[in-house]
Amino acid sequence: MPITALYWLLLAVMGVGVIGAVVPALPGAILILGAIIVWGLVNGFVGLGIPIAVTIVVLLANSLIDFLATYLGAKQAGASKWGQIGAIVGLLLGVFGLLPASLIGGPLLGLLIGPLLGAIIGEFLYRRDLKLAVRAGIGIVVGTLIGNLIEGLLALIAMIVFIATTWPQVMG
Repeated sequence: MPITALYWLLLAVMGVGVIGAVVPALPGAILILGAIIVWGLVNGFVGLGIPIAVTIVVLLANSLIDFLATYLGAKQAGASKWGQIGAIVGLLLGVFGLLPASLIGGPLLGLLIGPLLGAIIGEFLYRRDLKLAVRAGIGIVVGTLIGNLIEGLLALIAMIVFIATTWPQVMG
């Protein structure tokens, strides 16, 4: 495979990684790091110190963001651990339970609805107050969505750093 074709293929993989950073249950920054490592293996890791460091920082930051965004969203809405656990169970059931319905529409719909319903059900089982359960469910989902958007932005920055450092080698 010519080096330019490999470069464009790896950029496409990184693009999927940026999308995966936003969409839960899809690999995100790890795909970007993997693409950088493949590029490094082919080109002797010349000039990849900064892109690798940035991507590792993004991976670590994403873990912290996942926790903080969900926690802060739940805390703002007054959610309990039951609501948080319900959101996770709802996410898994939504994505994998609706998979047979449609390869694209089912999991994506489940991705949106599953955590909300799971959080509401979990919170309702704990507190027996539907109004509070709905508020907590919305808080968890909003916090998670904001966290995912931040993770996507960070993944995009990692990809841009890679492009900025390697573009002259490939196209120069």
